[in-house]
Amino acid sequence: MFSIGDFARHGRVSVRMLRHYDAIGLLRPAHVDPVSSYRYYTAAQLARLNRIIALKDLGFTLQQVQDIVDDKVSIEELRGMLRLRRAELETAMAAAGARLVQVEARLRAIESEGHMPTNDVVIKSVPSIRVAQLTATAASFEPKDIGPVIGPLYDELFRCLGSAGITPTGPGVAYYEDAPEGPGRISVHAAVQVSAPLQDDTFRILDLPSLDQAAAIMHRGSMDTALPTAQALARWIDANDYQSTGYPREINLECPENRDDWVTELQAPVTRA
Repeated sequence: MFSIGDFARHGRVSVRMLRHYDAIGLLRPAHVDPVSSYRYYTAAQLARLNRIIALKDLGFTLQQVQDIVDDKVSIEELRGMLRLRRAELETAMAAAGARLVQVEARLRAIESEGHMPTNDVVIKSVPSIRVAQLTATAASFEPKDIGPVIGPLYDELFRCLGSAGITPTGPGVAYYEDAPEGPGRISVHAAVQVSAPLQDDTFRILDLPSLDQAAAIMHRGSMDTALPTAQALARWIDANDYQSTGYPREINLECPENRDDWVTELQAPVTRA
């Protein structure tokens, strides 16, 4: 038999954890000395300990772990639990990946502070275009709040257009406004250029107003990484005595399957300061 210290070393766990498992009935020692109260374990109990640690590392609660190792959970139930846990981990990984992209974008924005954009910024007028659009509300203008809203909006918009037999005739246009729901909330408009009669049904077809003056810059890559480009545009506007009068529009000029190859023009409405 192993003392609790030796068993902890062989199992790569802490003595405190083994005492806790004993207290809740998850892993009882094979023998407890009646005089000293020392706990002793057998080598065979390492198999149960390994299963406990593996299941706990998968995210199961200790009560779920106990039910599994005590065969209170059927194979089908265990398979369902594992599938659910896999889905939870996949969601967490996707969320962590999205956060990593935003951290990298913030780092690039910091590194580019004080530098004018290497891409050319041009002042131009933007004509009115007819678009089909869907609208939803985001909690803020932060990328973490915009991304989960605008992606599904475009998916639904193209599904609706397909059902209506309407084919886009130009690029996608994403634009933003302060939402009426309250301070900080943003109305997100996912639009695409079309040539079709005006309507206001499942989706809206409307004429997007022209911009007399817009400061425009090209962004190459996923919109998840657009922050440095957008901030470079803002610095250019300030340095050249212009004033922004609204949220930039995003014109999706090229949208191949690989989002890193996207080409998007940011058009910020401006006036002379």
